[in-house]
Amino acid sequence: MVKNLAPNVFRQRLLIEGFYTIEISEERLEKYLLSIAAHLNLRTYSKPIIFVPTSGMGKEENAGYDAFVPLIDSGISAYVWSNAQFFSIVIYTCKGFDEKAAIELTREYFAVSGEMVSSSF
Repeated sequence: MVKNLAPNVFRQRLLIEGFYTIEISEERLEKYLLSIAAHLNLRTYSKPIIFVPTSGMGKEENAGYDAFVPLIDSGISAYVWSNAQFFSIVIYTCKGFDEKAAIELTREYFAVSGEMVSSSF
């Protein structure tokens, strides 16, 4: 457990990881980020930023997407490994949200059929 250095500053953090079974594209990842924010009543103030490093920039096994959507109350980051069909999502807010709703929407959106893990911190 992480020591709470600022107990007077509210923040909620959730990490969700799993293996997806859908086709991932920039458009699909953008739709997820906007959908999860809306589903959790978190307000965005800009469009998602999605990076797709070009071939040869890093290890082939790490190829995929890095994405972020800024929220009025912090942000949501998504990392996708295309070859492994694995995702890692971090929701970080200064406003409370329903973690169960975030996990279930993510499971459904990415069509996770196997194990998915999450951790609040």
